[in-house]
Amino acid sequence: MQNKKKVDRAKQFLPFEALKGFREALREKEKVIVPKIILSKEEAEILSNKIKQIKKNEIITVIFYSEGSYIELEGMVSKVDFNNKNVTIVKTEILFSNLLDVRGNSIKDPESDYFSI
Repeated sequence: MQNKKKVDRAKQFLPFEALKGFREALREKEKVIVPKIILSKEEAEILSNKIKQIKKNEIITVIFYSEGSYIELEGMVSKVDFNNKNVTIVKTEILFSNLLDVRGNSIKDPESDYFSI
């Protein structure tokens, strides 16, 4: 009987959220929305060349635009669809048009050729 009283008493000190979802709403309000970056013709061409090098089952890192912010994601390519212009990394499907950068061991950066010594 004594243990039950201690448990009941301990419950009063558990965190209490009076308004369900309020903390999440505050976090969303604090989120800074950034505009999507428009690539120059040269930057778009470099990115296009990198996209063409993406292969299934390779580990790559991408930076992409989603819901008002840029996200960096690293993972294994589970699907590349050049017809629908998207790539799936693990379970995240990303449109080519939302990509800002693609990096990986098998992705050759044409820009680095200009700076080689």
